[in-house]
Amino acid sequence: MEESLSLLRQLKKEFDCKEVDIREYSPLTLAYIGDSIFDVMIRTVVVERGNRTANQLHRTVTKYVNAGTQADMADVLGDCLTEEEAAVYKRGRNAKSHTTAKNASVMDYRKATGLEALIGYLYLKDETERAITLVKLGLERLGLEL
Repeated sequence: MEESLSLLRQLKKEFDCKEVDIREYSPLTLAYIGDSIFDVMIRTVVVERGNRTANQLHRTVTKYVNAGTQADMADVLGDCLTEEEAAVYKRGRNAKSHTTAKNASVMDYRKATGLEALIGYLYLKDETERAITLVKLGLERLGLEL
């Protein structure tokens, strides 16, 4: 039986992507992909919890996929990050972005960017399991249930 490939490996294979040292990516590039991965993780769980209207799904997802919640999650996860993960988070948090969140403080936006950079980094390292573990732990520590 053939082992199934992760989404990342399948995409790299099908689109003939060259290997890149992800440590060379800017923290905002990591946050860019991490934002999408975080969103897909939350949306997947919400959809799997039951068939609802698109409006209901959107309202549920936006409770979790926003700078405030992501900043809170970053705060409660700090003590369980590896040294490498903490360094990636800090690079993302300290990156100079030219945009800001509509409904968040600058500090929350920066923390959220750090968390997204970490999720993006883990995804691009094909460590999705670790990213999922951190998101689940963050939600649990915040007392949030999907």
